[in-house]
Amino acid sequence: MCTAAAVLALAYGAGTAAADTRAETPPSTAEGSIGLKLLDAPRDREADPRAHMYIVDHLAPGSVIHRRVQVTNTSDAGQRVDLYAGSAVVNGGTFTVDADRTSNELTTWVSVDDCISDSDVSSTTTDCGTPEKEGATRPSTPPPAAAVRDVPAHSAAVVRVSVRVPPKASAGERYAVLWAQVAGPAGPTANVRLVNRVGVRIYLDVGPGGEPLSDFQIKELTPARAPDGTPRVVAKVHNTGRRALDLTGSMSMTDGPGSLSAGPFTANLGTTLGVGETEPVTIPLDRQLPNGPWKVRLTLTSGLVQRTVTATMTFPDGSQSGASVTPSAADSASMPPVMTVSMSAIILLAALGYGVVRRRRAS
Repeated sequence: MCTAAAVLALAYGAGTAAADTRAETPPSTAEGSIGLKLLDAPRDREADPRAHMYIVDHLAPGSVIHRRVQVTNTSDAGQRVDLYAGSAVVNGGTFTVDADRTSNELTTWVSVDDCISDSDVSSTTTDCGTPEKEGATRPSTPPPAAAVRDVPAHSAAVVRVSVRVPPKASAGERYAVLWAQVAGPAGPTANVRLVNRVGVRIYLDVGPGGEPLSDFQIKELTPARAPDGTPRVVAKVHNTGRRALDLTGSMSMTDGPGSLSAGPFTANLGTTLGVGETEPVTIPLDRQLPNGPWKVRLTLTSGLVQRTVTATMTFPDGSQSGASVTPSAADSASMPPVMTVSMSAIILLAALGYGVVRRRRAS
């Protein structure tokens, strides 16, 4: 069984301080057995909710970063936990993990250090308690790509995860998963073991300079009904930026038949939009809603990027799709407050100048 859990965040760079997130990131569990919990998050990404769930970072070639992760065991028995990185891809609107310990370029950069407590893992250590000295050379022996920890029942252990980007790494975004895995004993009649694992996604972009732009457009809204008659809206979303996106959002409805209002309705989770991709995001609605027409307002978010559109639509009868509509940006009819103030000031100054010119001509 594979359960994806968002539990680790990585710093923007090797020298970036990390914020303690133990009070705000609950542990994730699998079958009441093992879980992962983020102990650090980058200070320059504190406002980004994705940074508190996933490794989402941009690093220059040659960078090295370290972050603490807590492995929890909520079962009544001790567990031997394997920690390792496995490959993943973003395609077709999904973040897809590969089988077992499949590797890719990013997984070879991830290592798991065998640290035993919070005090052993600080932001100034390189090898679990060994202080980092400026100008010190790295050990010739590469760090372990995986680690095995024995975690007692109802206990926790701390490990440190490091990502070392090679100096000659090419630019681009890469994907992986950090896994914590428990395998049960083989059955008495067959060499079959039940494997249970939880993981955290890794979105790592490599390149010089600042982080690439993240952005998207909501291109089209289509009203539809499922086979059971439940209405839904399908939004066509295009990733116009240079980073993958994890989309969340909701829709509100107003000015329906008899001045009805409804919502907000939450969009289905699980849409991960790759660079340049266009994929649907579905918002399921209440089965009792009449066909309309309705005014809808949809807001989608990925990290700090948020887009809101509005449209008027009518739902079809039966299990079919209605006419697609091109939505309007919610702010297209008005300028931002700063721009409004600036334009008001320009108009006022122009009026004053016109008055001065008229008075001079009159004199």
